[in-house]
Amino acid sequence: MITAAAILFVVLLWGISTAVIFFLDSLPPRTFPYSMTAATLLVGLGLVAVWWWQDDATVLAVGMSFAAGLLIWGWTEMALYMGYVTGPRKQRCPAGCSGPAHFGHAVAANLWHELLVVGLAGLIWVTDNQTALWCFVMLWLMHLSARLNVFLGVRNVSEEFVPDSMDVLKGFLRRRNMNWLFPFSMAGLVGLIYILLTRFSGFEATMAATLAAIGLLEHVLLMLPLPIEKLFRWSLSDSHKSAVTHPSKDAGRHKNHNHPLLGTLT
Repeated sequence: MITAAAILFVVLLWGISTAVIFFLDSLPPRTFPYSMTAATLLVGLGLVAVWWWQDDATVLAVGMSFAAGLLIWGWTEMALYMGYVTGPRKQRCPAGCSGPAHFGHAVAANLWHELLVVGLAGLIWVTDNQTALWCFVMLWLMHLSARLNVFLGVRNVSEEFVPDSMDVLKGFLRRRNMNWLFPFSMAGLVGLIYILLTRFSGFEATMAATLAAIGLLEHVLLMLPLPIEKLFRWSLSDSHKSAVTHPSKDAGRHKNHNHPLLGTLT
């Protein structure tokens, strides 16, 4: 019963939070200040929860700590994709940009966000709340893996989930049938799930394994030759759905271009 409850808790919390972020990101930019203000207030409560439940090993405390870690991570994603905490680079690369220089430009477009994540991870670490810490760090690492894979090239790039205000991110990603990193990412996630299921037990281990399994599924969806973006299109705002359903001629031209396209939200 506890195992089933842990799996359901993680799946529901991840699914609902992902859909909410997709929806808020797809709203007009004029709504972003209100969304970020509300999210920042919630993150404040999340940090209080991280501190409050730090020495409690009960199922309730573990669940609340996990939820707090996920909430804090979701705030960093909103801060990135709404354009509040990004990086010093704001423009797409010129045509023909590739190699180490192109990767350096991609890092520059996300640098402040990555430093923010490191700072928040350190803040959670100081509280000694291990559940919140591993939740936050796992989400970060899975996000990095997914973004690196999309940068190197995947089948499904789902550009409609990146707000127009962060168009710069679309220029650092690529559509390909496979890349060299993908098998290692898959192997790492499978290995992590195996270790969590065979070396550990209890509510916390089951939550961690479930989160890793979600990350594994997200990576698989990146490479499936199917219109995967339709799975979460229902979570977009009506205006954004219309833009996706009836793209402009320019959007269509960019979508079929052989230049890196788009990222993913983990």
